Amino acid sequence: MQIGDFSRDDFLRWCDGPRPAPEQNYFACFSTLWGNRIATDPALMQIPLDDHMVHRADGLFETMRVDDGAMYRWDAHFARLAAGAETIRMPLPWSKDEMADIMREVLRRGGKRDALLRLFVSRGGGGHTAGRAECAGPHLWILAVRRAPNFMDAHPDGAKAVTSAVPVKPGMFARVKSVGYLPNALMAEEAKAKGADFALAYDEDGFLAEMQTENCGIVSAEGVLQVPREDRILRGTTMQRVLELAGEAVVAPGLVKRVERADIPRETVERAEELLVFGTTPVVTAAVSLDGRPVGGGKPGPVWRALTEAMKRDMREAKNLTRLL
Repeated sequence: MQIGDFSRDDFLRWCDGPRPAPEQNYFACFSTLWGNRIATDPALMQIPLDDHMVHRADGLFETMRVDDGAMYRWDAHFARLAAGAETIRMPLPWSKDEMADIMREVLRRGGKRDALLRLFVSRGGGGHTAGRAECAGPHLWILAVRRAPNFMDAHPDGAKAVTSAVPVKPGMFARVKSVGYLPNALMAEEAKAKGADFALAYDEDGFLAEMQTENCGIVSAEGVLQVPREDRILRGTTMQRVLELAGEAVVAPGLVKRVERADIPRETVERAEELLVFGTTPVVTAAVSLDGRPVGGGKPGPVWRALTEAMKRDMREAKNLTRLL
């Protein structure tokens, strides 16, 4: 291996050279590190190696969905971000409205009305120890990226799920949406290696936890819509909204007897009539197989269908939208 020097001029030539394919999906990025500026060249969207978000996973993030210039449930996302910041003692000097104004400008500069907005709060750089005193932050990063189609629009027959062997994150580390997503990345790779779309995990007591970047729940053989208790999972904004809508959408018409948070053992999951996936990108997705065996009748079920329609209506309600463009 020949090792040379790397100068500022080399960096500029590197920026103009061949770029990784995923960068085609990056529209615009804001950073306070750049003096509150926005870049539209993906080559410039780099975070310094000495930022604690990079080498200590000491940072938070949120992902918001934007359809036709309107962001869905920003209030819920900001509330979770603020709660996480308080838990890990991360300063959050930007208000909800200030962040929304920045996201509006990022979306405008990116030139897209449909996108995902990825928001990061980093501890800042300054050194490579674990101590926070060296950090020059916090810094705010907001990135607009291409939004993939809803899973069920692209895969109307439903998803495949497998059981993961990766241990779930304990306690507060499961409940805070930090950038420490190594277990999640391992779960995603495990699902891909097994030819599946999602991997679900159980905690050390054998109860259902969550998927790689999604919440999940079941319609039990007894006709109950169940999701895991909140002490070992992230409080997903989509799952929370589904639970709020479920009374009218699936309980009132008799599709399920009731909705509950519960300890859900493996045998209950394996006998479920429906296995549901909740998230910003998949919204409500039906997993029709688990570990190669069909879930229920092996096709998307009536509870999935009713919740999907309820979410579609909810995502068009003006009261749930922050208009950016």
